[in-house]
Amino acid sequence: MSITGQILQIHEQLYKRTDGRIGHRMMGVPTLLLRTTGRRSGATRTNGLVYARDDDDYLLVASNGGADRPPAWLHNLRANPQVEIQVARERRKGTAKVVEPTDPDYDRLWRVVNENNQDRYSAYQKHIVTPS
Repeated sequence: MSITGQILQIHEQLYKRTDGRIGHRMMGVPTLLLRTTGRRSGATRTNGLVYARDDDDYLLVASNGGADRPPAWLHNLRANPQVEIQVARERRKGTAKVVEPTDPDYDRLWRVVNENNQDRYSAYQKHIVTPS
């Protein structure tokens, strides 16, 4: 596992073990814990993720750290959109909606999340090679 991966794993564990007292911000950006149900296992899965806000909505990007494949949590959301998020010490249940590039609001929401994450998502996109 890369150094970055290890840091992210430690951050997520610290967020969980302190019940959100530590871990809400990382590298200058807000993070939350997303709890989904595993599509095959049925087990609760928790992921620490950067988020942005758009009015009352919490926005997440399935960037998988810039990898060329989507994260498992996205597959879980598509199978069962019922989720729980934890922002600092506050937990909320909700229904996730996957916004695809064909969605009319996609470009605006992309700008919101990318700006919130200090242009990291745009940087990820420049390094992803997709098969032709």
